Amino acid sequence: MTLRIRDLREDNDFTQKYVSEYLMCDQSLYSKYERGERQLPLEHAVKLAELYKTSLDYIVGLTDKR
Repeated sequence: MTLRIRDLREDNDFTQKYVSEYLMCDQSLYSKYERGERQLPLEHAVKLAELYKTSLDYIVGLTDKR
């Protein structure tokens, strides 16, 4: 599964540090989510959908409609 969290972050001009603080996790852990080295927990995916005002389906690549 390809996550779109890096593209969304860059489209919004956010840093990994900013997003990791929003999620209340370590920046290095968030970086691993972006690279696909760690599975993104559902609770973080929900928070990211809220942050980017998009759907979970879009974040996980099930739809191209934001």
